[in-house]
Amino acid sequence: MAKVELKAPIVDEISEKIKGAHAAVLVDHRGLTVEQDTQLRRQLREAGVSYKVYKNTMMKRAFEGTDFAELDKLLDGPSALALAEDDVTAPARVLVKFAKTADKLEIKGAVIEGEYYDVKGVEELAKIPSREELLGRLFGSWKSPISNIARVLNQIAEKTPEGGTAKDAVEASEAPAAEAAPAEETAPAQTEETPAEAPAEAEAPAAEETKKEEE
Repeated sequence: MAKVELKAPIVDEISEKIKGAHAAVLVDHRGLTVEQDTQLRRQLREAGVSYKVYKNTMMKRAFEGTDFAELDKLLDGPSALALAEDDVTAPARVLVKFAKTADKLEIKGAVIEGEYYDVKGVEELAKIPSREELLGRLFGSWKSPISNIARVLNQIAEKTPEGGTAKDAVEASEAPAAEAAPAEETAPAQTEETPAEAPAEAEAPAAEETKKEEE
């Protein structure tokens, strides 16, 4: 069987994988121990990333006519290809993090959603949080106001009489102010009684006149 026929299934395999991929990262895996290689593959798999070592000639043929052809210039020496469909920054995050503990792993470059990134670019991509992290942060931002609402509702519930409603609780909280109102009205009531005693003073001259007449 001709070598071209032997290579065809592998090229087709790569072509099929990159068809649905939105991210591809090339790395040089030389120097990794068996244990490190096993750990790396597991971490990538858990992150939903496909990872496999291919011959450069096979990848070059599969990349022809696609955005991933930008990686051709990096096909020098042993290469492993990491592909992702959904979380496009997942390959960069896992590989960059792993390279910090395994200095033999060398990141070559990447194509993410049609854009080429060099090593520094891949390192920057690795700083982007995963979708799960972003959703977690979003939920966390909602958590604070929700807890405030829950606390207010709880306070209302504590003031609500048994079998009553929230309106009853509000009225109950306003009750002290209502009871204080009559105290303010007491003062005006006393001032109104004062004029009623005035005629007593007016009667004094009349009494004096009567005394003079008797004399």
